[in-house]
Amino acid sequence: MRSRKLRCNGAEVRVWEQGDGEPIVFLAGFGGLPKWIPFLDRLAESRRVIVPSLPGFPGAEGHDRLDDLSDWTAATLEILEGATDGPFGLIASSVSAPLALEAAAMQRQRIAKLVLIGPFGIHDERPEAIDLWAQRPGPKSYPPLLCARPERFAALWQQPDDVDEIEWQVMEIRAREAAARYLWPLNDTGILKRGYRITQPMLLLRGTEDELVPRTCLEKLNAATAGESLIQEVAKAGHLVELDQPEALAGLINQFI
Repeated sequence: MRSRKLRCNGAEVRVWEQGDGEPIVFLAGFGGLPKWIPFLDRLAESRRVIVPSLPGFPGAEGHDRLDDLSDWTAATLEILEGATDGPFGLIASSVSAPLALEAAAMQRQRIAKLVLIGPFGIHDERPEAIDLWAQRPGPKSYPPLLCARPERFAALWQQPDDVDEIEWQVMEIRAREAAARYLWPLNDTGILKRGYRITQPMLLLRGTEDELVPRTCLEKLNAATAGESLIQEVAKAGHLVELDQPEALAGLINQFI
């Protein structure tokens, strides 16, 4: 795995890469990626996988300079421009998906295909959908909400021995704050009103056990966008399908891309 840095709005952003071939970019879900995950290895077997961090997520600074959705969209576009040249496929999970949608609406030529996993950003009134922002923060509350296999999220965020405990806790809090800056309190970015600009082929995915994003959100997005799209569900997976079912998820994406 290769690592480099780029700059966004004057702040440093980490970019991981692995594999060769046609580029595909992955924007991580809730909390970001403090470590490389097996899902990315599966994708990198057949293409060049590029993983930039979003501001405030592990590996990137500058979230405190971004307030509203337009700020975050501009930063996402700048990061994508620095990450790779030419057309690419874009995969975005969870809280990164709203930013991927905004980028796709603005860069229809560069973003060739779009894959969204449990996309936030579409408000749903159904009472059975759990509000992530209303939960008490802590190491025991998030794993069962985000994964059907909670131990996988817990392992991702297991503090390494060579990292200071306070620094690790600050990184966790900062990543949650970053996403809240453009999604709290209603988790509604208004993307359905701009969906007509999204013309790329799109794969919409969710885990069958996702308690945060109901299937109706995917159906609303499917109806609002202009390109061809497909909705698929992954069995035995919660919100972060890339952690629960990396092999199955990579297989679906490879077929689509």
